[in-house]
Amino acid sequence: MTTIGIIGAGNIGSQLARLAVRNGHQVVIANSRGPETLSDLVGELGDGARAATRDEAAAAGDIVVVTVPLGAIDTIPAEPLAGKVVIDTNNYYPQRDGQIAALDEGRTTTAQMLQDRLPGARVVKAFNHIGAADLTGHATPAGTPDRRALVVAGDDAEAKQVVTDLIDAFGFDVVDAGPLADSWRIERDTPGYGPRLTAEQLRDALAAATR
Repeated sequence: MTTIGIIGAGNIGSQLARLAVRNGHQVVIANSRGPETLSDLVGELGDGARAATRDEAAAAGDIVVVTVPLGAIDTIPAEPLAGKVVIDTNNYYPQRDGQIAALDEGRTTTAQMLQDRLPGARVVKAFNHIGAADLTGHATPAGTPDRRALVVAGDDAEAKQVVTDLIDAFGFDVVDAGPLADSWRIERDTPGYGPRLTAEQLRDALAAATR
């Protein structure tokens, strides 16, 4: 049994918590407002979940999901995440996050920004190009015809495999998009961002992306 720490309890974080509990994992989930504000979600999730602070979720997770707005990544605790697989679900929305020149000019990616914030962690980009409701609504068993595929990107091959296995167990095929520097291929406004695609279609969408 794996413990999955989730920092961020919004639409994506809460849906990933549901998938994790559904698949037999323990969940430790945190938000910016404090554990007491998560009582309804934890009550829904049952004995497989508990609410915590961000530091506690980071320390408890064997795998930790960071699913907060881009402007909040500086609040993510670095020390307890050293050596851990950290899943980055974030996207850049200038209207929410403000203009970030390094992203506007293609000098970095959101995932590289998180990796810079967490130098000891093994960051993998995943779950950023699917609507929250589709995480539970589109999940199907391995081998299902036209099964939906999701992307992973990362610089650590072992970490990517850990996340690949998790995504497959959650109900999706997986396409490797390469290193974090190439994760822009699945960011906002690219062909693969949003639609339901099979693995073959998703590879084509990644190849068609322009920066």
